[in-house]
Amino acid sequence: MPAARAPSAHTVADFDFDLPPELIAQHPAPERSGSRLLDATGATAVDRVFRELPGLLDAGDLLVFNNTRVIKARLYGVKATGGSVEALVERVLPGTQEVWMHLRASKSPKPGSRVRFADAFDAEVLGRCGPDNGLFHLRLGGDPFALLEAHGHVPLPPYIAHADDADDVRRYQTVFAAEPGAVAAPTAALHFDAGVLAALAERGVGTAEVTLHVGAGTFQPVRVDRIADHKMHSEWCQVSPATAARIAATKAAGGRVLAVGTTTLRTLESAAVAARQAGLAALLQTGARETDIFITPGFEFQVVDRLLTNFHLPRSTLMMLVSAFAGHERVMSLYRHAIAARYRFFSYGDAMLLQRETIPAPC
Repeated sequence: MPAARAPSAHTVADFDFDLPPELIAQHPAPERSGSRLLDATGATAVDRVFRELPGLLDAGDLLVFNNTRVIKARLYGVKATGGSVEALVERVLPGTQEVWMHLRASKSPKPGSRVRFADAFDAEVLGRCGPDNGLFHLRLGGDPFALLEAHGHVPLPPYIAHADDADDVRRYQTVFAAEPGAVAAPTAALHFDAGVLAALAERGVGTAEVTLHVGAGTFQPVRVDRIADHKMHSEWCQVSPATAARIAATKAAGGRVLAVGTTTLRTLESAAVAARQAGLAALLQTGARETDIFITPGFEFQVVDRLLTNFHLPRSTLMMLVSAFAGHERVMSLYRHAIAARYRFFSYGDAMLLQRETIPAPC
């Protein structure tokens, strides 16, 4: 196991930068693979187009995707008293008609009360739940996935100003989305289309999948000064034995593991932490788990060699993660380049390919 590095002494201010608001992408690029790609794998960053990605990889490398599917998690309704309600489903409880959700109302509904959503179905408030009782527990009276698909709205991030439309239904979803449960898209994967996937296969680059159902906490601001004081939100994730075997075989053969997005990276590295904690000989612990892994500078990466990611919010946990992966000074320099070159930021924005920082071995 690599020697441990000292915990990060960074503060949240170290991950701040000035972003011109016009660089916040409000709509996706006309073509998924037509977005821009900042190739930061070499000493000098290179401006590319995303469809060039296959040419940056070698036969025997492995791309790992998050196959979560975004659900239409935003609902609008009224309480029995007539007050309006805006809701965002955070989690569908498996095998039930129950959900955890964020609720905004002039007065919080009490347990036992009912809310009518979309003038189509009623839900019973069961109580409060989740971290610090910040969520509401409701029973929807039907299959949650079916009700949300029929009556919900695409849960666009708070920095996208327009109401969801038919284009968002299609584009705020990856082409390989399979497992419903996310309330935010794994945005680095939004750039892939059939042409890029075919080019990767032709080049001999392998693919594998994990699942992490992205929660609304991904947009939660860090409200402390010292990053060590921040409590990360928890999300459900899963690594299959087949994916673990593909990763082990890739590494044994000298190939590189590329995580498509920070959610994939968090899933893989949390499975590696779990394996070490359990004393397993395997690199990854397989199966489903909750993860609240918070990756900051000083973290010891065990699995991922390269990271494909979009450009993130200032002062966010994702800025801390990419800084941990590629080096803080390197990432801040890349962001200065991206702003000067007018890259598009956040969920519908452009992408960046990062190489894991090499840490010199201790003397």
